[in-house]
Amino acid sequence: MGLPLAAVTSLFPLTRPLESAAVRWLCGVDTDRLALGPARTRGEKGRTAAWFTLHLGFGGIIAGMSLALPPFAATLIVLPVLSGLLGSRLRLPEVFDHAWVLALAPVAGAVGLVALAGCAACCGALLARWAPLLLGPTPRERLAAAEARAADLAVRNRLARELHDSVGHALSAVTLQASAARRVLDSDPEFVREALAAIEDTTRRTVGELDAVLGVLREGDAPGTAPAPTLAADLDGLLRRTRAGGQRVSAAVDADPEALPPLLSREAYRIVQEGLSNALKHAGERAAVDVRIAVADGELEITVENPVTGPAPSRAGGGHGLRGIADRARLLGGTATAGPAAAPRPGSTPTTEPTATPPPGSTPTAGAAPAQTWRLHARLPMKGPV
Repeated sequence: MGLPLAAVTSLFPLTRPLESAAVRWLCGVDTDRLALGPARTRGEKGRTAAWFTLHLGFGGIIAGMSLALPPFAATLIVLPVLSGLLGSRLRLPEVFDHAWVLALAPVAGAVGLVALAGCAACCGALLARWAPLLLGPTPRERLAAAEARAADLAVRNRLARELHDSVGHALSAVTLQASAARRVLDSDPEFVREALAAIEDTTRRTVGELDAVLGVLREGDAPGTAPAPTLAADLDGLLRRTRAGGQRVSAAVDADPEALPPLLSREAYRIVQEGLSNALKHAGERAAVDVRIAVADGELEITVENPVTGPAPSRAGGGHGLRGIADRARLLGGTATAGPAAAPRPGSTPTTEPTATPPPGSTPTAGAAPAQTWRLHARLPMKGPV
């Protein structure tokens, strides 16, 4: 009577998550092999009922054996000692009148304890083997979990790109501006004031963007209120802050930024920002950087060019920014390339960063490679991915 009643009890929705938690801790089954949500469909409830019945059935057997067998086995183990101490005062069944039976009593007790442990281990192994079959997620639940993981990974990657592009560019710009201001501190106070003002503006904007990104990471918090930068609203400020450090930046915009879709405008701004950030790091402080933005054949074309010299350095961990540009372009249905302007690679994915130049004022080493132009080129469809 008990097991049928247990099967009916297991039809309650919360039985499955409770049983899954017990299996996870008692049987060592991995969480991803168990369904943690309530049983909702008839099939899920039926499998949960079968598991609950097995669980209680095996548990009842092992519990009964655990209550009865250890005291009996302990008695058998100490029986020869008690018989020797008490002699005829100890009344035993007739079977123990034979000396060999009395001598084997401790062995029988030990075998009983080993058998109890073996039965418990076998029942645990069987339950651990059957648990994923009866408590495991259905194909529908596996698909939902995979979609949730993919969505979470997409959010993490998006936040990583935002942090890299905003904070990375700000640090590069601030470093360049501070370095330029330090060199002309005594000879050009006006330039120093402009550089400090640019540093202040850059850090203030970056703190706002950082707060917006971190707001998404805070569980239960609303996202930050700082709007995402766009070409229409923030391109001029980006160019102005970059020039404040002494970088020569020319920009040609043959498009109406106000007419761009909001998503395209935001991603295009980040691509320009990352292109300028790479130029700041690798082109030298006084090198000329050329930015071109145009609309042609239904696509927004972004080109950032800067001179570089010398062999490409081997740097561990490099190329994250250009990979981020490739990801942004691909998500919009576009393409991005990066490399020497003399050897374009249409359709390739940029995964390397431009070569570095010697610091200004240093003497080039003999045999150094001549200066060349590094080009970052992105093509983004105006209507988004198909």
